[in-house]
Amino acid sequence: MMKEMMVNSHGQALSNGTGAGAVGAEAERVSSSRISSLLASPDRDYLLSPTGNQVKVSDLDGKIIGLYFSANWYPPCWNFNKVLVGIYNQLKNSSTTGSSFEIVYISSDEDTDAFVRYHAACMPWLAIPFSDLETKKALNRKFEVEGIPSLVILQPGDYKDGDEATLRDGVEIIYRYGVQAFPFTKQRLEQLEKEETEKHENQSLTNLLTNHDRHYLLGHGTPNQVPVASLIGKTVGLYFSAQWCIPCVNFTPRLVSIYNKIKEQMLVGDQQQDGEDFEIVFVSSDRDRTSFEAYFSTMPWLALPFDDPNIKELVKHFDVKAIPCLVILGPDGKTVTRQGRNLINLYKENAYPFTDAKLELLEKKMDEEAKSLPRSVYHGGHRHELNLVSEGNGGGPFICCDCDEQGCGWAYQCLECGYEVHPKCVEAATAAVTK
Repeated sequence: MMKEMMVNSHGQALSNGTGAGAVGAEAERVSSSRISSLLASPDRDYLLSPTGNQVKVSDLDGKIIGLYFSANWYPPCWNFNKVLVGIYNQLKNSSTTGSSFEIVYISSDEDTDAFVRYHAACMPWLAIPFSDLETKKALNRKFEVEGIPSLVILQPGDYKDGDEATLRDGVEIIYRYGVQAFPFTKQRLEQLEKEETEKHENQSLTNLLTNHDRHYLLGHGTPNQVPVASLIGKTVGLYFSAQWCIPCVNFTPRLVSIYNKIKEQMLVGDQQQDGEDFEIVFVSSDRDRTSFEAYFSTMPWLALPFDDPNIKELVKHFDVKAIPCLVILGPDGKTVTRQGRNLINLYKENAYPFTDAKLELLEKKMDEEAKSLPRSVYHGGHRHELNLVSEGNGGGPFICCDCDEQGCGWAYQCLECGYEVHPKCVEAATAAVTK
């Protein structure tokens, strides 16, 4: 159990006992000096608890330590902090892991008051004092922290330079595996990755969308329960979205239109004869049932029930970090792509069935069409000349400055300021002007 104590700021850490033998004492001294070299300073040998008490740095010796780089002013830090608090409390409340893990907050707050409020109200772990700028800067340099939130995991004895056991992508690991990632060793992560691969290889619509209490989805008819089994053999899109999310609300009408066009194509084309079909399942991140029901009423497809336990499992299984997100499953229940939203924006209804073979055909068609596009244009939304570029010629994945959706392949780009738009958005704007 880590102990709190009030000490003089110039006090020195004392030996934790005698009689343990020369070898043991030397090992303890070396390990303590390593952690002290990271977290202490010449005039400080303590960290701060959320209550403001001082905790000896040496009390962390032998523990797995998470160095948490964060700040109160940045929303992604607040979002991750809530997740990290839950993981921390689970580990600390466990009789097997509680004494072997600790987190240390390295602040990027604006001032002392902001640091104290954020640390005291939102964090149950320790922190380097806000005033110790040199130690905080040294840690940022040592671990090459380029953005926040960032979580660096150190194993016991892993406090020296060049140790490969240091885990620098702790934020991604926590989001991906949660408490199961403990003790955050290379062996444990390899085991989790193997289990994840096996789970994806064995995935089916049944094990993704059902549980022991429910084997149906919500529809809009009467009765409104649609068996999951009725989707087997179809191409299925899992639509992760929420009413409170502005990009989601903007994208949903576009997806409704594309969904209806795909269904219409099947009625007049050969797909229906081949037994093909397409369906979407809404996976809600809404905060209350009223919002869920209001948002779902705007959609022509199916949905998992509000607050269903499968929702969190699906978010984790498909590593959904942002919404809206459209994951496409093939007729066999296996993942075709997690980039359904981008493909809808690029190719509209022509993206169906979202397979690599179909996308290859669409890319070739896009390349052919690009041959007839003007090499440069002026666009009404921008004052500079725009040049036609491709991924192999100065372009790449981009966010269209006209429609705010992602694009790749061909684009019109401003070489002076980086402004980029889809060719279709330039064409649409030109057509509107000529009318």
